[in-house]
Amino acid sequence: MSGAGPGRCLLCRARMPRLSMPMRPPARTRWLHHSAPRAARPARRQAHLAPGAAPTTTTAADFPPYTAAQKARLAETYTAGQLAAIEAGEAAISREDLATQAEVREDGFMPQYLDDFADMHPIVDRAVQPPESNYDPALRYKTEDEIFADYAHLYRRVDGLPDAQAEAAIMQFEAEQRWTVGKEAAERAPRSYLAPEMPRIKDPEVRYARERDGVADPAMFAVLRETGFTPQDLRRFRVKTLVIHEVSNQTRLGKIQTIYMLSVAGDGHGLLGLGEGKAVEFPDARRQSLKNAVRNMQPVHRYEQRTIYGDVQAKVGASVVQIFARPPGFGVRCQQHIFEMCRCAGISDLAARTVRSRNPMNVVKATYAALRSQRLPEDIARGRGLKLVDVRKVYYGGQV
Repeated sequence: MSGAGPGRCLLCRARMPRLSMPMRPPARTRWLHHSAPRAARPARRQAHLAPGAAPTTTTAADFPPYTAAQKARLAETYTAGQLAAIEAGEAAISREDLATQAEVREDGFMPQYLDDFADMHPIVDRAVQPPESNYDPALRYKTEDEIFADYAHLYRRVDGLPDAQAEAAIMQFEAEQRWTVGKEAAERAPRSYLAPEMPRIKDPEVRYARERDGVADPAMFAVLRETGFTPQDLRRFRVKTLVIHEVSNQTRLGKIQTIYMLSVAGDGHGLLGLGEGKAVEFPDARRQSLKNAVRNMQPVHRYEQRTIYGDVQAKVGASVVQIFARPPGFGVRCQQHIFEMCRCAGISDLAARTVRSRNPMNVVKATYAALRSQRLPEDIARGRGLKLVDVRKVYYGGQV
């Protein structure tokens, strides 16, 4: 029976005599997710803080309104109507809601939530071109005699000066040296009528050809071209070889011994991949497995950037792996192969159990299949014919 009603009914109920019947205790409800309620949760750990330092808390003061100086900078790029639209949008968003609900993701697939309009977007904003007055049709390069005369003048000027002053004068000359004759603005900021370069979209599905800078292995350079990663991304990946054993192939010439390796690679922010390699020599097998692991990296969904969405299970061969979500601060409690995979994927709270066979190769493959088989809140809502807001508080405490 609903408790909502007019005020007079509530007052009449208050004046009614109490019955002698005992009151039923409130029914206990089951919490349908592993995380504790928001009020009972401990403060989220921040790994970048020094030992003993207090964690920072996002408040409404972290989202101050635009100052007069910032509005003046925006006025240089946007019109009065656009500035009015920006201020209306800022006023429509509650800063208290941003402080309590906003969360900035760190994985490679995060959308651009916040934008202070200070950086030029290559697709939305128009590139700023130098003024046409910088164009000089009579601009030409200096001849060798003119360049020699400039350096001769520099040497006469620094002759007799102390070493520190002479070095400073030479550095200033190199910074201000001109290599053309004509208008200075035409050399410093030339006006070009060529079409600008095509912008690069930060989408993992779009592939761009990259130069081979800092990558000595031709096979790994081919992987970078296929995946779109940069050499800097390759250096930040965490890789680990989990399974190593020898295999033999019986042929008419005898047994051929080879080495088999199974490696895992991840970026620590939700990307994880497995790779297998087989070769006669140890380094070749490891190189093949790492290359295939980087090539096969796929996104692994993480709840609150720390654990998984619910409990999952997968079976490969005779190995069955059961993975359970855990509350903050629980840690990763499982066997060593699953632990290394969680480190590569950036999962910090998780429990796992391996029933039946514990073959390392099958356990690693079953763990990867289980992490990839998570059901998201959107999938649950779509399967029930509902919307995300109808299931988010029931299963995930309103945190998705």
